[in-house]
Amino acid sequence: MIIFLLSAAQGPSECCLAVALALNKFEAEARQENVRLSIVESEVGREVDTFRSILLKLDGDKSLFLARKWKGTIQWICQSPYRSKHRRKNWFITGSYSKVETNDSSATGLDSEIRFEAVRASGPGGQHVNKTNSAVRATHIPTGISVKVQTERSQHANKRLAKALIVHKLKEQVEVSRANEKSKRRLQHHSIERGNAVRIFTGIAFKG
Repeated sequence: MIIFLLSAAQGPSECCLAVALALNKFEAEARQENVRLSIVESEVGREVDTFRSILLKLDGDKSLFLARKWKGTIQWICQSPYRSKHRRKNWFITGSYSKVETNDSSATGLDSEIRFEAVRASGPGGQHVNKTNSAVRATHIPTGISVKVQTERSQHANKRLAKALIVHKLKEQVEVSRANEKSKRRLQHHSIERGNAVRIFTGIAFKG
């Protein structure tokens, strides 16, 4: 399973809009490649219909191919739709992915550290949101890491995915901690490299 993140990091509202526009383009390419998308987590932006970040689950033979096409800095060249006199026309967001195993051996014995709660599915996602009442919130008690999963059709499947995501976040936390100690890299969500864009889009129609 591939988990893909589109993020505006600490960018302004224009970057959050770019995430929403990139999501539409990403969905169109996913349909062409027969890749199924599910929204796992999202953080909305300050403006309507924008996202600061959105986490997707990809399923399909070409999931990795699609994720690789979008990995890196994504540039949007457009006059600000929110600030007409603003001189800046280049906005940057980032795409990143990771492989998550639902049967990861690291999850063995983790059940006693996770609190599961059945919750009602809610939030953005359109047709990608599971309409049943099988949504699950999982909290890793020692660290407080919490995820809400509503993409699967059964509570059991949502629990399995939630556990995998917590394992993924715990590993990510360890990696970030090591990176900070060695001062070799920053947390991806808070840093976007300008230039060397892997994808470039232009105009409010987000052509590219």
